[in-house]
Amino acid sequence: MPDQSLSSDWPASVHPPGSDSFERTAAVWLLDLLPADYRLHGVLRRHPVALSRLALHYVSASLAATREGYRTARVELRDHMPPHALEQVMRAYTEEGRRTAAVLRAVEAVDAALRSHRDGEVFEEGA
Repeated sequence: MPDQSLSSDWPASVHPPGSDSFERTAAVWLLDLLPADYRLHGVLRRHPVALSRLALHYVSASLAATREGYRTARVELRDHMPPHALEQVMRAYTEEGRRTAAVLRAVEAVDAALRSHRDGEVFEEGA
């Protein structure tokens, strides 16, 4: 049963803080947000709080890139595509910006919970 005190930004697949599977489900969810090569770094799997910080910076940068793309797309693309296609690009930027902002809020919530969760506890993937 989900913890009623979790914010609406809390990701559905991450179990609530305090549950036995919280760190495991948080790590799995966070790894899914990152490029696959990040799975090669065992330290990130063993220390979900480090993984959450990395994901926080990665998703923040993605949101910043989406916002920059939105701000510059009309000027950069207007001579290279028809107006109706440019409007579709702008809608795609808007939708991705909203989605990425929601993901960032979820990462922030998980990061805050991991930071306040028992310091020093180590997560072992597959355990």
